[in-house]
Amino acid sequence: MERMLLVAVAATALTIAVSPGNGGATRHWTLQCGPVAGTLPHAANACTQLARLSAPFAPVPPKTMCTAIYGGPQVARVSGTFGGHKVRATFNRRGGCEIARWNRVSFLFR
Repeated sequence: MERMLLVAVAATALTIAVSPGNGGATRHWTLQCGPVAGTLPHAANACTQLARLSAPFAPVPPKTMCTAIYGGPQVARVSGTFGGHKVRATFNRRGGCEIARWNRVSFLFR
């Protein structure tokens, strides 16, 4: 089963940019799965974790009820291909749903 998951994510090549949102420098990484490559620390682990997620870059669905909490000014942008499909996603920590979405793929932002 895990082999099938890894094959599904094999056509993955991502560019990741994370801004601390406080005037600090934006950090940039790349990640490729199948074969594993890139500048993201622990790339093999990241590929394995991505393979286990369903729609990791999907936005919060419209009209979703979310808590009004603030998790910080950080913003992350992910672009490229995931499982052979184009990806362009922005993550932030403004609201409970966005924080949960961030936390789900936070292994890409460290």
